[in-house]
Amino acid sequence: MDTPNLGLPFLMAAQAQKHVTHNEALRVLDALVHLAVIDRDATTPPGAPEDGDRYIVAAGGGGAWEGHDLEIAAYQDGAWAFFAPLTGWRSWIADEDVLAVWDDTAWSSVGSSGGSGGDGDYETVGINAAADETNRLVVSAAASLFTHAGNGHQQKINKATAGDTASVLYQTGFSGRAEIGLAGDDDFHFKVSPDGSAWNEALLIDTDTGEVAMPSGFSDPVETREQLKLVTITEDDYEALSPPDADTIYLITDAA
Repeated sequence: MDTPNLGLPFLMAAQAQKHVTHNEALRVLDALVHLAVIDRDATTPPGAPEDGDRYIVAAGGGGAWEGHDLEIAAYQDGAWAFFAPLTGWRSWIADEDVLAVWDDTAWSSVGSSGGSGGDGDYETVGINAAADETNRLVVSAAASLFTHAGNGHQQKINKATAGDTASVLYQTGFSGRAEIGLAGDDDFHFKVSPDGSAWNEALLIDTDTGEVAMPSGFSDPVETREQLKLVTITEDDYEALSPPDADTIYLITDAA
């Protein structure tokens, strides 16, 4: 008869060689209490393990670890002992410097930087959805709110170099349909796509001059000009207007 959580054997009344049962329980405690494993990516045992070494067997375990995927393997007294984790068990992963928790399916990292998960330093965060190495923050909800802490509020999207991308991508079924932001340079782009592969640039704002270009043009240039009251005019003619029409958009050229 064993305990329900760690499987520690009970000492029975009038049992002979009680020390054997007692020592077996101590081995289990030594393996599982304050659990810290060397690695969780190995599929086969190391060539020369030391007594007390512990690992989490990666999927596809072989050799002495075959059939023990995702279990804890502890090297004790010259042999491997295996322990199937229960939901909520935690282990420090030494080679990654992260804390992992068993969620009944996988060992998921919950914190980094010394294992200080309580200070908000996490590798991934998934809210009602699964995060991954690319999408480290994932929220599945009807809406997301970022609000102020008394005054204003800024949302920042930072990129490493001018040639990288910092943008907001709008998708349908996880396929891109519209994108705004700094896409491949420091100009501000407005792009749309019918299929997530071919992109049409609707609006481009030059980062140096602020000049606006419409690379794809207007759907109907004549009608659009009439609707927007677009007028192309030279700078001299514009200055001669007294006053300019407040309802008209003037496109000023350099030509005299």
